[in-house]
Amino acid sequence: MKPTQTATIIASLLLALYGCSPGEPAPAATAPEAAPAEIAAAPAAPDVSKLPAGAYKLDPSHATLVFKVNHLGFSNYTAQFRTFTADMTLDPAQPETAKLTATVELNSLAIPAPPAGFIDELLSDTWLGASITPQMKFESTSITRTGPATADIVGDLTLKGATKPVTLHATFNGGYEGHPMDPAARIGFSAHGTLKRSDFGIDIGIPAPGSTMGVFDEVTIDIEAEFTGPALKTQ
Repeated sequence: MKPTQTATIIASLLLALYGCSPGEPAPAATAPEAAPAEIAAAPAAPDVSKLPAGAYKLDPSHATLVFKVNHLGFSNYTAQFRTFTADMTLDPAQPETAKLTATVELNSLAIPAPPAGFIDELLSDTWLGASITPQMKFESTSITRTGPATADIVGDLTLKGATKPVTLHATFNGGYEGHPMDPAARIGFSAHGTLKRSDFGIDIGIPAPGSTMGVFDEVTIDIEAEFTGPALKTQ
């Protein structure tokens, strides 16, 4: 056998060992297949087993009521009401039976860097009508659980003499039965909702169809709130 034939046979054997036919390159080494990413577990429902049933009252030091409205299509103008109260009756074992009432003082309206006279204009009868009804009120009519720690709170909102249904999408953030440094039950919520100001007779400045020149009709509401409840039971 000639040397060239021997070399050809050896080369063919080596290629066969790599599972290739003559003339094909050896396959590139591949990295091991990555393990599938772990699926994030759904947030667990807060433990309410020790929370007492009873009357809960808003803690104003740990509560905010912010609203936003689109201005000219350029930004979401943001303001808040600084004075409001809320009362709730709650049975943690049956959250659907809870009742919530809230009262907002319109004169507590706070706006970033308002021009001179601007807040007075917003409180006038053209806008919020604080002289007609100095308070905005909300009273729940139904509560429906939408998840382990979420619920839709439907209620009647009264503003400027009109009453319309509004839905708040609420998240229960947790709570406890009390602590030696905070000797009362405490619970916390976040909530979000929308309303149309025209439903309450506030239709000034709404953009014409197809335009963004003005202040939009839809208003979004964001609430953060803690409530204190029955006193901590001591042994």
